[in-house]
Amino acid sequence: MRPPENSRILLTALRQDKGAGDRNCGHPSKGDALKSTLIALSSPGMTLPHPTADQISLPNVLAVLGDPTRLAIVRYLASKEGVPLNCSQFLDLGSKTNLSYHLAKLREAGVTRTEVVGTSRLITLRRDDLNARFPGLLASVIAAAVDDPALPAVGASEIEVRA
Repeated sequence: MRPPENSRILLTALRQDKGAGDRNCGHPSKGDALKSTLIALSSPGMTLPHPTADQISLPNVLAVLGDPTRLAIVRYLASKEGVPLNCSQFLDLGSKTNLSYHLAKLREAGVTRTEVVGTSRLITLRRDDLNARFPGLLASVIAAAVDDPALPAVGASEIEVRA
């Protein structure tokens, strides 16, 4: 996917102005303004790849749900059904880098949907797609995960899961 023409123009201008902020003793430069504009222009259309409902495969879903951290994320998403959650809701589970990895794996397998809104990523459970593809699978997995003491806790006091 190619960036919009205006983004490429701004990126070229930014590259030509590289290092100007350093020469100005830390004061904002023309490049800093261009960088902010470039980020603002590129964000509205940004989307992350998700498999279609037909592309979701059982081996991938089961492999992804085999990890305790990812299963804890799914359990928490199920408890907040219909409410998109920011990635920061899951910081109890580990570092941002580790969490980003787990959220990407869930998205790539088709278990979650991630929507880019400005600088935030909002995550929802793809319950309808998973139920259409594998009826009852998600409900069974969530029901088993609700009382599993081996899973890491995230918002443990708030969890009431709809199976």
